[in-house]
Amino acid sequence: MSEKNTLKRSLGLWAIVGLGLGYMTPTVVFDTFGIVSEETNGVVPLAYLAALVVMLFTAISYGKMVNVFPSAGSAYTYTRETMNPYLGFMVGWAALLDYLLLPMVNALIIRIYMVSIFPDAPAWIWVVGYVVIITAINLWSMNSTSNLNSLLVIFEIVLIAVFLVLAFVKFTQGMGQGTILTTEPLFHSNVHFSAILTGATVVCFSFIGFDAVTMYTEEAVDQKTMPRAIILTALIGGCIFFIASYFAQALFPDVSHFKMTDDTLPEIGLYVGGTVFKLIFIAGAFAATVASGLASHASVSRLLYVMGRNGVLPRKFFGYIHPRFRTPAFNVVLVGVVSLLAISPSLELISSVINFGALIAFTFVNLSVIAHFVFRKKRYKTTKDLFSYLIMPLIGAGLTGILWYNLQGDALIGGLVWSAVGFIYMLFLTKFFRTKISHFEFEKADVPTELNG
Repeated sequence: MSEKNTLKRSLGLWAIVGLGLGYMTPTVVFDTFGIVSEETNGVVPLAYLAALVVMLFTAISYGKMVNVFPSAGSAYTYTRETMNPYLGFMVGWAALLDYLLLPMVNALIIRIYMVSIFPDAPAWIWVVGYVVIITAINLWSMNSTSNLNSLLVIFEIVLIAVFLVLAFVKFTQGMGQGTILTTEPLFHSNVHFSAILTGATVVCFSFIGFDAVTMYTEEAVDQKTMPRAIILTALIGGCIFFIASYFAQALFPDVSHFKMTDDTLPEIGLYVGGTVFKLIFIAGAFAATVASGLASHASVSRLLYVMGRNGVLPRKFFGYIHPRFRTPAFNVVLVGVVSLLAISPSLELISSVINFGALIAFTFVNLSVIAHFVFRKKRYKTTKDLFSYLIMPLIGAGLTGILWYNLQGDALIGGLVWSAVGFIYMLFLTKFFRTKISHFEFEKADVPTELNG
């Protein structure tokens, strides 16, 4: 395959981790703090800790599979190669729902921010302007996307660090618990396991992003760094969520301080640092949303590219790589067009349906480990192999099942409708299973190794 028809290897370990963190949006911990604090009776950091444990099992499974199949297709690729091409298509179709809608939701959040600042301006202007810029950056090069994303992520982390310093000052003045040396944010008499589980279900979706970095496998300078990138993204994101929520919970033991618990970030900024810091904090949230928009836009265009390259989507369109930019140009533009739907006044159902695709992907990545290593490679004859390739992924799949049990009704219905559409398309594609879904062979030579972007 010609170099001009392949993705370019230009991303190092920390660039990939940065894209994952950008996708995860670290400042979201403050946006959802009030909701989760109510759900858990005031132990938000404990909910994040529980969620981190759940995500790490799945992250380890992603790390194992990305070494076996160094492709940008993620859960779609792993399932089709270890189980069944038809099942792989359905997993990819479900995951596509998650990846395709996230850029749109980011555009919607930007619209909300801008309308709150400039209420007299037409809302569509902000959506169109944002989508055009994000699409152009993703179209130009992966390096441009990565570099801008890294700057925005650094800005977010610096702001969170400033919050921690200001919070410490407030502790010395007697605010909240009056000290960071307290166990109240982790345990008190009113804590119940069911409440922690409910809170963990909510915050688990803050971790969506560690899995998305697998989409950059074919653009990694060294694909052997991918397992580390996946684990580091989950761990660093989890630590940021835990520390930030611990300080916030110690400052605000309950939600009585907040006028609006649906999004507490502006009020947290106001109470901790005054009006000026509140505005800066909102600017940080804006930057976080843009970073997430860049990363999510890049990820879904890579998934579409792999599905097009495999022939399960029209190859000439979805499998196209721009000869100069070396990016999946048509897919990038298509995602931009879909993101324009954020002009719509209400996307509540679409936002909730995102979780459906993520849980499908997480479940089947864990099952792919078992299918490949246990059933194909017979790696179950030692205690180490049995634990690594059977017990751990089973725990990961089981913990994900708990999240399935707590999935919202609207999300389940919307996801099932989307899956039904995908199944009908697969019937058409395969002429009612009379023909096979085409298979892509993974050839290392397909991807050049030059570092320049």
